[in-house]
Amino acid sequence: RYASGQDMVSILQLVQNLMHGEEEEETSQAYRLQNVGEQGHMALLGHSLAAYISVLDRERLRKLTTRILSDTTLWLCRLFRYENGSAYYHEDDREGLLKICRLVIHTRYEDYTIEGFNVLYAKQPVIYISSAARTGLGQALCNQLGLPLSCMCRVPCNTMFGSQHQMDVALLDRVIKDDVESGKLPLLLVANAGTPGAGHTDKLGRLKELCEQYNMWLHVEGVNLATLALGYVSSSVLAATKCDSMTLTLGSWLGLPAVPAVTLYRHEDPSLSLAAGLTSSQPVEKLRALPLWLSLQYLGHDGIVERIKHASQLSQRLLENLKNLDFIKTSVEDELRSPVVVFKFFQEYSNRDQTSHAAQGSTIPLPIISNERHVYDTFNQWLGEQLAQLVPASGVDVVELEDEGTCVRFSPLMTSAVLGTEIQDVDQLVDCLKMKIPVLTSTLQLREEFEQEVRRTVSLLYIEDLSWPGLGVVRYNYHSDGKNDDKQEKELEKINTELLKKLNELESDLTFSLG
Repeated sequence: RYASGQDMVSILQLVQNLMHGEEEEETSQAYRLQNVGEQGHMALLGHSLAAYISVLDRERLRKLTTRILSDTTLWLCRLFRYENGSAYYHEDDREGLLKICRLVIHTRYEDYTIEGFNVLYAKQPVIYISSAARTGLGQALCNQLGLPLSCMCRVPCNTMFGSQHQMDVALLDRVIKDDVESGKLPLLLVANAGTPGAGHTDKLGRLKELCEQYNMWLHVEGVNLATLALGYVSSSVLAATKCDSMTLTLGSWLGLPAVPAVTLYRHEDPSLSLAAGLTSSQPVEKLRALPLWLSLQYLGHDGIVERIKHASQLSQRLLENLKNLDFIKTSVEDELRSPVVVFKFFQEYSNRDQTSHAAQGSTIPLPIISNERHVYDTFNQWLGEQLAQLVPASGVDVVELEDEGTCVRFSPLMTSAVLGTEIQDVDQLVDCLKMKIPVLTSTLQLREEFEQEVRRTVSLLYIEDLSWPGLGVVRYNYHSDGKNDDKQEKELEKINTELLKKLNELESDLTFSLG
């Protein structure tokens, strides 16, 4: 059929089948296209329009693309308080930083265009990235730039003072000093205004001073940059407007499908921007901005600000409610307003435990400490999954943080515009949380008692499973060591299945399941 060519109708039918699946059951809600709404259609229309516009004659195409590019760039620079900026539009949100790295290499190594890697070999460049940055960013940059991984320096976060998700500025200063003394060239620093995990902002003002001192480029990324569009901006985020470049991901912030990310930057030499791939002489390249050009006009300045403001109000509402809840520990930078709210269930070990250990005259043995972290991770994983299931419109997810362990994260700037999250969803989230906390506290308190009871009972085997968020795991067994032959195993399977049935028939507050 491919050899003779097909008509348009059957090709489109094939596309439809591939999108929805030919089976009736597959076209369930899960497989349907998300309802994009009118503003979504504007963004998607941009892609098809761009393709049609690209067939205009050269002169008309040049004029139109220049207009679209300059309009969009001007609006974004005004909206996000970034004066005299240029813009690069890209599909992959790491692409902007990659091109910025190329620009800085071209700028700092005069003979790079002719000599290539020889100049880099003579004086090795160093790119500094926070240890709280998204995973794989450093490696991706090195791979794309053709640099060895030794050119990437991971900067540790604070351990003593300040947020544990912020870069340690004093330590960074020492590291840069050492690199300069050993003949390397500090090139660029990637900082966060909203780390990927906890949403904390680096000390951008101090980092900018440090970059000026060592003639380095400062690039900033992160969800908190969205708040630059608001009337009130925290001074920590406002400092981002003085950086050399920043990447904005407007698609998730404003709920726009298939719009490009934007990297705003300031640089004097257009020939180097061209060499780095930040600007292009191809008019079609400039049409990448079209989906944003249409969407920004559709929403208008007020509409854009309203969305970002709404998301900020949602996180503030949750933060205020969490303050009044026992056993909930938040990990936010600013107790009053934080665009990303990270929290976890946490209960101090009961006094009973501490007094019994004190009576033995010893410190708490290590297993309890290490298991405590594991048990809390398991409980918080369960809590996050429960909340996401019960209030899907909230967009909460589970996040693993180095110091805090497993936490629940609410980041409405990344989710609310797409999910349509409202204040009542946040209130519902808090209500569900209030229902789950007693379940968690009582389970945690009774875990130890359950273990002791099982161990005391003949023919019951206690199985330690730290990834089970319940009271524990028990099995009926002939031998206390758990060793049985095949025939006995089969019988035991049967007995335990029957036992499960009987236990669930009892009218109690416990639910048993097969493990």
